[in-house]
Amino acid sequence: MSRWRAFFQKKRLDRELDEEMRLHIEMEAADLQSRGVAPDIARREATIAFGGVERYKEAHRDARGIRWLEDALADLRYAARALIRSPAFTLSSVLVLALGIGASTTIFGAIDAVLLTRLPYSHDERLVEIGMRNGDNTWHLSAVDYRALESDQRSFTALGAESPNEVAVRIGNADAVRQSMAFVTSGVFRALGVTVASGRAIQPSDETPGAPAVAVVSAQMATRAGLGQTITIGGVPHTIVGVLPPGVTTLGRLSGDIWPVLQVRPPTRRGPFFLIGLARLKDGVTVDAATRDLAGISERIFPIWASSFQARSARILPMPLRERVLGDASHTLGVFGGAVALVLLVAVANVSSLALVRATNRQRELSVRAMLGGTRGRLARLLVAESLLLAVTGAVAGVLVAILGLRVLVAIGPHVPRLADAKPDVTMLGFAAVVAIVIAVIVGGAPVWLLARSHATGSRVIGAARGTQATRAGFVIAQFALTLPLLAGAGLLLNSFLRLARVRPGFDASGLAMVHVSLPFARYGNDTTIAAYWVRALPVIRDVPGVLDAGLTEFAPPNEPAMDFNNFALMDRPAPADGGQPESPWITATADYFRTLRVPLLDGRLFTLADSASAPPVVVVSRAWANHYYPDGRAVGHQMMPGGCTTCPPTTIVGIVGDIKVQGLDAPADAIYVPPTQGWPPQFNVIARTAGPPAEAAKRMVAALRTLDAGVPLDHAMPLEDRVYDSVTQPRHWTMLLGGFAAAALMLAAVGVFGLLSYNISTRRREIGVRMALGARASAVINMFVWRGMGHALLGTAIGLVLALWSSHALSSALFGVSATDPTTLAAVTVVLLVVALTASWLPARRAATVEPVTALRLD
Repeated sequence: MSRWRAFFQKKRLDRELDEEMRLHIEMEAADLQSRGVAPDIARREATIAFGGVERYKEAHRDARGIRWLEDALADLRYAARALIRSPAFTLSSVLVLALGIGASTTIFGAIDAVLLTRLPYSHDERLVEIGMRNGDNTWHLSAVDYRALESDQRSFTALGAESPNEVAVRIGNADAVRQSMAFVTSGVFRALGVTVASGRAIQPSDETPGAPAVAVVSAQMATRAGLGQTITIGGVPHTIVGVLPPGVTTLGRLSGDIWPVLQVRPPTRRGPFFLIGLARLKDGVTVDAATRDLAGISERIFPIWASSFQARSARILPMPLRERVLGDASHTLGVFGGAVALVLLVAVANVSSLALVRATNRQRELSVRAMLGGTRGRLARLLVAESLLLAVTGAVAGVLVAILGLRVLVAIGPHVPRLADAKPDVTMLGFAAVVAIVIAVIVGGAPVWLLARSHATGSRVIGAARGTQATRAGFVIAQFALTLPLLAGAGLLLNSFLRLARVRPGFDASGLAMVHVSLPFARYGNDTTIAAYWVRALPVIRDVPGVLDAGLTEFAPPNEPAMDFNNFALMDRPAPADGGQPESPWITATADYFRTLRVPLLDGRLFTLADSASAPPVVVVSRAWANHYYPDGRAVGHQMMPGGCTTCPPTTIVGIVGDIKVQGLDAPADAIYVPPTQGWPPQFNVIARTAGPPAEAAKRMVAALRTLDAGVPLDHAMPLEDRVYDSVTQPRHWTMLLGGFAAAALMLAAVGVFGLLSYNISTRRREIGVRMALGARASAVINMFVWRGMGHALLGTAIGLVLALWSSHALSSALFGVSATDPTTLAAVTVVLLVVALTASWLPARRAATVEPVTALRLD
């Protein structure tokens, strides 16, 4: 700050000197000249006589060391004027840099919010999530596991449990709505170190079965139902006893606005597995030590509950909470980060190439400056000042692009935990500034390097014409080499998406409507009440105008993320000695569901009224399941034991139906269907075949169901075609984002080769004129320049192909039905790149062939 004060003080004193002494000095100098003194000597003597030199020295005494600031400002002013005089170069460079800097800053903002920012809990490195694992399979805890942890663990200072669910919520007299939430124990708040802003947290006494139901809510929810008020959750009134601090809506890796108390009832068997454990490690206890501790607990409880759980090798396992929250976010953001880095490098190479052309075209100007005493250092500073101004302007525009890009990424980007928290901040601005400085050094580096190699003779400062051409050619080759991996990635994703979109879900979605119904467990808490509701509801739905038929399914196709898997043992194939059993989705569905979707019965029969709760249990399996376990096609009649139970009656396979994609279009169609009469779930999807527009029928179905019970939440009322379309949203967005990056890089590469050949042609116009005057055909001139451009493109493409083969494996997990090194895709994108290069080479070459020989020979 002292330097800046001295700088402005000098400026003020300079103005005072000019204003107060200029007239006196001029008068004294004129008097000396009238006596015959030379004008320059008279001026100096007059200045000394009036103390101007002394005052000037005094004014500058406090400004020592700031000469560099004056020179830098002068360089920047000159650079700004020079850039304004070249609007095409300036505008194109700023736009290219804004694209590169904006994209890279956007991805950095996402990476900072997701990967670099710590979890919002003190000492988050000591937090673990606890689940079950057997081999590669991981699932939740059961009540047995949680109770055993509470009594036997020695590794944690605090232990709690969460149970995620979607429950009907009703506030006051409003209609009930289905909300995602997690029932929690008091230990969750202690383990995470989360305190309430008002009221109290859930206490251990609240967890006792039969105790008054309480809940903690977020600050946003408290604006609708505050402290001490009652909300109905699943038909059960809950009193709000605490309000979380503003902005806190996540506990562990689960989010929500309502956190009801979890009352774990005494278990009667090892399952079901519905609890997520959360714990804080004691000081000095590592995750490995806790793993050994919990493994011992697994071994102790296994023989006690072996009759209902046979996986002897399954273990209770602690996993770092941060890893569970982030999942594969680092890989996903790494893919996009790599793509953006390639775009940024292509942009920098493009602008560097343009800067070289500009520096070469300014040979005369720089030569004049050199002859007038300008040192190479001062000339280099001028070039760097221009690149700095370009980079800073590009960074400012890039920050605006990043602000918009971050919103787009959050809206349509990949599903990454914590991405919604990404917001523009000072860290993003700092990153953009650092990138701008690095770009300024790179963009200004090539002209400065050539300047350092040159020799200032005659009227040329940059005499290394060949060096300039070679450097520009290198930039063009680099652009093609960096563009091909992006094109390959976009091509692979597009190929994968098209294959996925062609996958048949197993039914004709046109004319189908759906409505999700979630029955509150307080009023519909057993099979009798749930069955009674549907006995009344199904006829009402079928009477809706336009509805032709309707059925029920627990999980709606084609993509159900909350699928229930259950293990089973085939009676004719004993389980392995280690207790490992196969798993498949178990889906409760009515026989009308298959008829409504027009899914064929391939063998056996569907469910009938005879398959009641008192009858022997039966299931219907999908064709994919039957082919997997009984390749001979004779699955009907075989029996299995579900859920690892050894005392349950065996379940018989009575039918085989066509495959329905329920786990996703890219997932297997294995499924086991169970009749609702053998266990009614509280949530069902009504699927109806309609004669008119499905959207209108869905609305009428909702209105009809409201007349039965207004307190039942109804949502996801939509045509099933919309659900099929939404099921491929993620791969569609991946393809769009990476395709946009690839298109930008391809455009920049095409501009690069076009600019290189255009400049090359402009420097050889006399040569072209001579060739054509001596009889050269236009086609020969075109071929000469086209082959020059294609040579650069072919070399860059060859290098890019190697990079693409090396980098495309990062997309393997996002591809469906296509290999990461698919030769057809790689060949197609290579052809696209070469066609663009050919077009960009032919255009300037064609223009060169139209040069009139006489006009060209007249050029200097």
